[in-house]
Amino acid sequence: MELVAIGAAIGGNCIPCLEWHYKKCIELGISKEEIQEAVDMAKKVKEVPIKKIYEVAYKLISKNYK
Repeated sequence: MELVAIGAAIGGNCIPCLEWHYKKCIELGISKEEIQEAVDMAKKVKEVPIKKIYEVAYKLISKNYK
């Protein structure tokens, strides 16, 4: 459950939440690799909408300024 919370904290840009859930992961003995995997997955999830919004912005620009 704490690994999901790590992802949610990253998704919500909540640094205090991330720090709290990271500490809980350590207390529960969750491995560095498992935490890293959760962080990497959260990063991928956040990158998709960023990529898409830029694609739309560039498409709009190229459509109106040929």
